[in-house]
Amino acid sequence: MNRNRKTKILATLGPASNNEDMIRKLFEAGVDIFRLNFSHGKHEDHRHVLEIIRKIEKECNHAIGIMADMQGPKLRIGTFKNGKVALEKGQSFRFDSNPEEGDETRVYLPHPEVISVLSTGNKILLDDGKVHIEIKKQGKDYLEGIVTAGNSLSNNKGFNIPGIILPIPALTNKDKKDLEAALEMNVDWIAQSFVQKPEDVLEAKDLIKDRAALMVKIEKPSALIQLEDIIELADGIMLARGDLGVEIPPENVPSVQKDVIKTVRDKGKPVVVATQMLESMITNPQPTRAEASDVATAVYDGTDCVMLSAETAAGQYPVQAVEMMDRIIRKTEEDEDYLDMMEAARPDALNTPSDAITTAAYYVAQDVEAVLIVNYTNSGATALRTARQRPEVPILCLTPNLDVARRLSLSYGVHAIHNEADIEDFTGPARHAAAIAQERGFIKKGERFIMTAGMPFGVKGSTNILRIAKVE
Repeated sequence: MNRNRKTKILATLGPASNNEDMIRKLFEAGVDIFRLNFSHGKHEDHRHVLEIIRKIEKECNHAIGIMADMQGPKLRIGTFKNGKVALEKGQSFRFDSNPEEGDETRVYLPHPEVISVLSTGNKILLDDGKVHIEIKKQGKDYLEGIVTAGNSLSNNKGFNIPGIILPIPALTNKDKKDLEAALEMNVDWIAQSFVQKPEDVLEAKDLIKDRAALMVKIEKPSALIQLEDIIELADGIMLARGDLGVEIPPENVPSVQKDVIKTVRDKGKPVVVATQMLESMITNPQPTRAEASDVATAVYDGTDCVMLSAETAAGQYPVQAVEMMDRIIRKTEEDEDYLDMMEAARPDALNTPSDAITTAAYYVAQDVEAVLIVNYTNSGATALRTARQRPEVPILCLTPNLDVARRLSLSYGVHAIHNEADIEDFTGPARHAAAIAQERGFIKKGERFIMTAGMPFGVKGSTNILRIAKVE
């Protein structure tokens, strides 16, 4: 199941796609890693879906990643007597701690910590930014403001507060239960929501204890302020443009996307671009031209992976959405401008022997017209360093660790294969790699490949040798 592209596809499973037949079709259409959304569904439902994915993985002999996405705290207002109220620009509106149903003048705000940190001039954005209310007065248990945008509001709508670090933990009690359940299922990635500061990431890492990789979702502007510190702690970054796009001006989203992708890539960690990529395909068999351009832009920016949400979880055309994303990625990667952009944005080498080897492998592959770079790795670090270079040729990662192979399923250009090689001398790995590469269709007789490994062979963190090999 080799993909003829380097940028990976992450697809969310849900009511439209949580059966074996559909999951298999999505995988065959091009999905590299599946997302289980723990905002919905019971643990046993997620476990059943995970078992289906593992069954397909075994049948196809192809490592498939699984990401469990934690819900995080959900900021929502209460309810209204008639389920919905009309609003007018300039009218007064009150948020308070009274749990009774609201009306056109007030609504219950079940978050006293939010009331405590807001003051005059702050804004509350409700219903994905459709309603704006500017705070004019703060009391002990209430906020008073005026409506500056929007004409209606209904029950339990979510809200965002731009520019404020809220005194709310990123992991709720529900998240902690979901996290433990996901780890018991042996998922490969945990996605953490509502991260505002590095301490939020540390809490999640402490609970995970290296049982899975941690994908930090950037959806709060406060996380952008300490982005580099957060990246250092995380194993990967997801740019969740939905909530983030509500809290920052829409015109800032494209430049933020470019900055985040570049910064994460420089650190040698995978980055995912998510939210509203082909959203019209929830109900239509074709995307808008703007959506196709949006996917291509993320690819041009150098992302490791792009994500489908409701398109595959609840949409009417889940397989078509994956096929469309696959086509857009492949067409973009064929563009000469794309290759020039990857070259121009190539990060400087890090000051480590292993990074020097993987950087050299990139340039040597170009010089000798190699068709493949092979990494032997125990931890996956060598493959991540190679992916950081965004090489034009595929990266074949051979690892004795199945968990590592699965985690690398979202990394740029990496084809990770679980393989427990019994090799003692350095002549063996080249022959062994050549046999696997031929079998998998990466290389033909007479073609060259670049191989990196470590001596003594199989020792973690010892990548110190580069070899040019030819398939005889």
